[in-house]
Amino acid sequence: MYYESKTPPGTSNAFNFHRTLSGYITSSISVIRSFAAELVLYDSWTHDCDKILRLELEKERKWPKARGFTFATTLTSWHLLVTFCSLHVARWMRFFEHKPFDPKAVMGFGILNGSSIGLLNLSLGFNSVGFYQMTKLAIIPCTVLLETLFYRKRFSRNIQLALTVLLFGVGIATVTDLQLNLLGSVLSMFAIFTTCIAQIMTNTIQKKFKVSSTQLLYQSCPYQSITLFIVGPFLDGLLTNQNVFAFNYTPNVLAFIVLSCLISVSVNFSTFLVIGKTSPVTYQVLGHLKTCLVLAFGYVLLRDPFSWRNILGIVIAMLGMVLYSYCCSIESQQKSIEAASLLSQVKESETDPLINVEKGSGNLPDSVVVKAPGWNSSKDQHV
Repeated sequence: MYYESKTPPGTSNAFNFHRTLSGYITSSISVIRSFAAELVLYDSWTHDCDKILRLELEKERKWPKARGFTFATTLTSWHLLVTFCSLHVARWMRFFEHKPFDPKAVMGFGILNGSSIGLLNLSLGFNSVGFYQMTKLAIIPCTVLLETLFYRKRFSRNIQLALTVLLFGVGIATVTDLQLNLLGSVLSMFAIFTTCIAQIMTNTIQKKFKVSSTQLLYQSCPYQSITLFIVGPFLDGLLTNQNVFAFNYTPNVLAFIVLSCLISVSVNFSTFLVIGKTSPVTYQVLGHLKTCLVLAFGYVLLRDPFSWRNILGIVIAMLGMVLYSYCCSIESQQKSIEAASLLSQVKESETDPLINVEKGSGNLPDSVVVKAPGWNSSKDQHV
């Protein structure tokens, strides 16, 4: 739809151009913000659907003596295999361009990411649910510490306060019992460390090698899938005392497995996309939002028990998420303003380097030489 532009009398074309450019920039910013919001909601929705499907797999009881499908590590390897096959088809259809880069970095990243998933499953198997939730809560402080020490990234006090409120609320809503044991604590420490490094590498690799999230996911999926497929049956057998290959696969179980693998394509893609476009800390904040949504959906869809403690924790966590989003938006606006002012100063100094010298506020750069006025023969010939 087009609107007739009514220009006030006496205005110039420059004013019209400035007004048109300002409107275009404003509309572009609104589109980018709406896209980011849709991306966050899409990532949360796909994670919720995947978790609900896993719950349904674990609750499958068609035969009285048959236990539920609890082979989480092996199922994750199937997820990654289906993701790789889907991306290979997308590459064949030229939806994205394959960009090979350092194979050692890809292999190390894939093995590390797969190992972090296996260690998280082991942490859940050898610890109580409450201690496992504490393990997940510890990922954000560990990520902040690693990025501060090794990447010199600064987190303001407002962001630290918002993250503290968020973690406190999620802890109230999810942590119920804490049962400590030596083996489970060691596994949790390794799980936290590998998960933090893997998520930081997801962000740094995309920026260092200038690859997209799809290109990184496509190249690292085989290594992640092979790693989990090798260790998955052993870990699942250790945790469940069952053999994944001897399980009774009913039609309902197979249907849920196929549906879970299809949804996992969106989960894995959105995970790499969110970490690459934002940061590992923001992705963890989004993960805790996912946890709150899983609790709410579990109460609405699966009729899970819900108490005032869950409600209070979710409210506090949501408050922390709002504070974190507000602080991040304020800081990003301040950085953009500072960058724009610095760029304008650089442009002014490049256009006329003699301005600062005439004002007595600076020195000439080495490349600029001031020539004294001298005799020119062409002037005498002209006279």
